[in-house]
Amino acid sequence: MGLGRHLRGSGVLLVCGLLLGGCSGGDTDDRTTPRPAPSGASAGDDAPPVAAESPTEAADPARSPRTAEDARALVRSVIADEQTVGNGARRGTPYESDPATWAVLGEDCGWRRETLPADVLADLRRDFELPGGGDVPGLRLTAEVTVHRTALDAAWEQARMMEEAMACPRQIPRAGEELSDLTSGAYVRGEGYNAFSDDWLIENGRCDSNTSGGPYPYAWMQATFGPVVVSASYCGGSEETKEAAADIVREYFTQMLRGVKARIGRSAPGEGS
Repeated sequence: MGLGRHLRGSGVLLVCGLLLGGCSGGDTDDRTTPRPAPSGASAGDDAPPVAAESPTEAADPARSPRTAEDARALVRSVIADEQTVGNGARRGTPYESDPATWAVLGEDCGWRRETLPADVLADLRRDFELPGGGDVPGLRLTAEVTVHRTALDAAWEQARMMEEAMACPRQIPRAGEELSDLTSGAYVRGEGYNAFSDDWLIENGRCDSNTSGGPYPYAWMQATFGPVVVSASYCGGSEETKEAAADIVREYFTQMLRGVKARIGRSAPGEGS
């Protein structure tokens, strides 16, 4: 889900489970865009290394938020809204999470919101709905941005996410909702088509709820850039439409990540600091 952070594990992120092709989309060569492993790739497959976008593609600690106020301002400046999501998206209910909390995965594999820990300066999640059409169910979409105190803290979040997926292949995001058959994978920069972030996680599975039915396709992605973690997901649609749903998510996910880079990335040669 891209929200939990309660386990500590290896700081090195390795591919685990199946890397499914549900997050793929288009034939673009834009290296600022997430490019997942080919459909059907598994943990034993070696993806070709890729170069970073530029030698300066890194977060600048001097430009990163140091106070909660600055972190909240950064989050609100980059997180997607319904215009960013586009495609007729509207605000979900609820639309925004309590910015003084974030979601934690419990030992019962259920999610609950708790007060921000000391290593997190800000967190905000937004929910959206995309109407369906005909026999195709609508989509539930999420966008979330978290600002940690340090890049190391953000890396620990990525590591914990991998452990959570292995420990809880079935999760309860909210009362009456369920994620199941979850498989996850992770790529550090330069591996597995990741040329756009420090670490990149993907997750695929099924989702259903008492109100919306299901099960439906589910996919989620999360990336770190310095101390900032960006994530997005969708639930809904059909097997036939999941590629299109993934394209929608990938588009606003990429816009959020680009916004983060513009604000805390190192300046290119010749530009001001």
